[in-house]
Amino acid sequence: MKTTASRRAVLGAGLTGASMLAMPSILRAQDRSLTVGVYGGYFKDSFDTNIFPEFTKATGIAIQSVAEPTGEAWLVQLEQAARAGQAPADVSMMSQVALLKGQSTDLWAPLDMAKIENASGLIETFINKYPDGRVAGIGAVSWYITLVTNTDSYPEAPTSWAALWDPANADKLGLLALVSNSFLLEVTAKTHFGGTEVLDTEEGILKVFDKLAEVKPNVRLWYRDEAQFEQALKSGEIPMGQYYHDVTGLAAADGNPVRSTFPKEGGILDSGSWAVSRASEKLEEAHVFINYMCQPEIQAILSRKVGTSPTIKRDLLDLTAEEFAAVSSDIAPIIPRYDMYQQKSDFLNQKWTEMIAG
Repeated sequence: MKTTASRRAVLGAGLTGASMLAMPSILRAQDRSLTVGVYGGYFKDSFDTNIFPEFTKATGIAIQSVAEPTGEAWLVQLEQAARAGQAPADVSMMSQVALLKGQSTDLWAPLDMAKIENASGLIETFINKYPDGRVAGIGAVSWYITLVTNTDSYPEAPTSWAALWDPANADKLGLLALVSNSFLLEVTAKTHFGGTEVLDTEEGILKVFDKLAEVKPNVRLWYRDEAQFEQALKSGEIPMGQYYHDVTGLAAADGNPVRSTFPKEGGILDSGSWAVSRASEKLEEAHVFINYMCQPEIQAILSRKVGTSPTIKRDLLDLTAEEFAAVSSDIAPIIPRYDMYQQKSDFLNQKWTEMIAG
């Protein structure tokens, strides 16, 4: 359990201090090389063990992997370095909001899709484009947040996110504490307003906030510490909430009375994308790398070894039904409105504090 949870914490929270740029691991190969930034800890270890050596064998391109902080910190480092004509990493795995912010400064080198043939199998939402249509990023990995329950407390699984609003669940919920990582606005919009289009305007956002505020009597814990909620879910102290599908599955496999359910409205699908710094002099190698990572067999290895959900279409994968269910679902997902978090960050945080978690 600890390895996956710590990987998730890194995905969501970033690294600090001396660990921000851990010593790179270098794989020797001919004279072609590429520096790749990935989230640190368990996540980077998994790539160093299961992915990068095989890439080097297949292509002759050596990988120097760098442990990157997530989100803003790495984005700032990349932007400052690019202005000086330098690239701390040629290719980086970026969160969606950071990817959008990088677009605003033209940080990302446009990708040539003719050189990424394997991207033809990508689910469309994992091709990130500049407003003018240039491709800025390609989906690397994804993961789901779902509706989770303690099976002793709830012998039957809930079928809808509407369970969060059910008065029968008063003081029983554990929900993520931030507007920008809970994606509860999108859940509310999909469940009660027919889709996330209502979030296009501030008037619509306020309507959704009003509806989400009705959940508050049911919330026992707004959590930042995932381990705290996980323990409370296992024990039944907080028997329902939102949590990561893969981590919950591991807990269930260990014999804990917990389940993860993909509600009829869909699980929340979050992701990281490969993007190339405009200062990189390794654009050719970067295209080779991204094309390699889009292969169905590589996406399947990531699902099996790293616990991530594939970014390519289900029918291209050799994952068994059980392996696929461990990381993903065929139910159409709720896609976070990353544009909203980029454009209205201050407004959203203010209203969240006033109306929800304050």
